[in-house]
Amino acid sequence: MIFAFFLGMCSFLAVSKNVKTSFGLGIAVTFVLLVTVPIDYLLQTKVLGPNCLIDGVDLSYLSFILFIAVIAGITQLVEMTVEKYSPSLYSALGIFLPLIAVNCAIMGASLFMQQRINLDPTNTQYIGNVVDAIVYAVGSGLGWTLAIVLMGAIREKLQYSDVPKPLQGLGITFITVGLMAMAMMVFSGLKNIIRYMEQFIILSIGVFLIIILLLVVMLLVAKKYLSPSGNVKIEINGDETLKYHREVV
Repeated sequence: MIFAFFLGMCSFLAVSKNVKTSFGLGIAVTFVLLVTVPIDYLLQTKVLGPNCLIDGVDLSYLSFILFIAVIAGITQLVEMTVEKYSPSLYSALGIFLPLIAVNCAIMGASLFMQQRINLDPTNTQYIGNVVDAIVYAVGSGLGWTLAIVLMGAIREKLQYSDVPKPLQGLGITFITVGLMAMAMMVFSGLKNIIRYMEQFIILSIGVFLIIILLLVVMLLVAKKYLSPSGNVKIEINGDETLKYHREVV
């Protein structure tokens, strides 16, 4: 989401100054997503959706404010946990830890989840149960974590690089984010290729494995019945005779 929709850019740019704090915030965001997205899914499908509580009543207009309430509550729990067990990380994250509650990446994940509920079940992006919501949440969180950790590692290296003075600070950071976003576009094309060539890829892998299995069987049979056995006599320059004996088990 960070490179495709540029969600969560505020904390992404502010905290990604080193790998340690970047990883800590990434794990916190992943945990919040892991809890909030399945809860929001249940709210949407069991409480707020059309005809969920009363026939003819659609409470989906309450989803926005209720999603925010769920995210704020889980964020408060994460903040108290980090403060208790990792005071140094709590101090390093500063104001951006409680601001997870208004991190648009987390809210965006819940809203995208809400859209994917209404997709065709044959669509690969369809979310039809809690397990799908959990997988989607974990994938989104790990993707965001990977992005911010990579950014933290790059910014650590940039501190020792000869960056032109006008580009130092956020200037070179914005350029780096843009280049990383362009690089991530490759995966979008790869996804489309896999979507259209899925059957071909599965067939190719199947044929490859069958051929490899046949070759292995052929070599095993050949080793059993065609391996030489007995004594081998070798003469060198007509003077010495070397005897080599191999027993076939």
